[in-house]
Amino acid sequence: MTIDHTILMAHGSRDPQWAAPFEALHEAVLKDMPAAHPTTLAYMELSEPTLEQAVASAVEAGAKSIAVLPLFFAAGRHLREDVPAMIRELEKQLPVSLTLLPPVGSHPSFFNAVADIIQESIRESAS
Repeated sequence: MTIDHTILMAHGSRDPQWAAPFEALHEAVLKDMPAAHPTTLAYMELSEPTLEQAVASAVEAGAKSIAVLPLFFAAGRHLREDVPAMIRELEKQLPVSLTLLPPVGSHPSFFNAVADIIQESIRESAS
């Protein structure tokens, strides 16, 4: 099945300022994505829109198959247990197919970018 919507999912926080970098990232993604492929930002917990709200909104807009891309460094308990359980429940409640993608932290480009930032920070702090 072709994916017709993507949800970028961050963890979430009670601190509203915490979400600012994720909102900026989402805006940057939207600039380069075709309008034909909607992309939304959601949070696993503690912030809104929640994953449940984002999926319901996407389905209401006509989405049939949604990819969930975790903005996480690694697949810990949340991505191994909690989010798959949330997805199973959403698929029971709504007429949608959900695909949980690997976290962005597992992508080689992400790994290389973070390694470059760390090396640059070390060089700057050492000088």
